[in-house]
Amino acid sequence: MIRQKITVINKLGLHARAATKLASTAGRYKCSVNTGIQEPLVDAKSIMSLMLLAASKDTNLIFEFKGPEEQLACDAISSLFADYFGEGE
Repeated sequence: MIRQKITVINKLGLHARAATKLASTAGRYKCSVNTGIQEPLVDAKSIMSLMLLAASKDTNLIFEFKGPEEQLACDAISSLFADYFGEGE
């Protein structure tokens, strides 16, 4: 299992489009991906669960990756956040 904190750096936070990209990315991998601000964590493959986090800019999210492709999923999601979800800022 990999546990990592990732900070939301894009100015709009984890809004609908970003949540969709995150859920889609998490869904590509054969592992569980859970996230949240605190325990209990929610399923990062669920757009609705992500939206309910209401994570704004500068929110620190805890991510847990568990399964055969956990490292690939961790790398892909870390890159997605670092790239501002492809939104430029």
